[in-house]
Amino acid sequence: MILNELAQGLRPTAEGVEWFEGLSEDDQRKALHTLVLFCGQARAREDDVPESIARSGIRPTHTPAVMLTKWRFGMEALPAYELTKSFRLLIALFGIADARRRALHCAGGCGHEWHNLSIHLPDPT
Repeated sequence: MILNELAQGLRPTAEGVEWFEGLSEDDQRKALHTLVLFCGQARAREDDVPESIARSGIRPTHTPAVMLTKWRFGMEALPAYELTKSFRLLIALFGIADARRRALHCAGGCGHEWHNLSIHLPDPT
């Protein structure tokens, strides 16, 4: 749920990073693996990479960005100090791909529970 809320902009990225960094290293690696699967399900494309890097706030020269530029995944196998950068990057990629999918395939409404998260959020008033 948290990953989808981050991708849809329903949670701030900083909150997601804080959540991610609070996980054990093993759970961080599992979350990255799950994000890669979500990016695939949302039909992320190679041409989404430049915008993903820009949105993530990481430098294009950081290892996860270089990997993604070459359309290589497997960020969960990187050293621990690269995991948060990988998370930021994959959340950005997932957000871009998911927004496109919602606009193209679910614009008139859909039954995907994860595309209707805003109706489950508490009223801010």
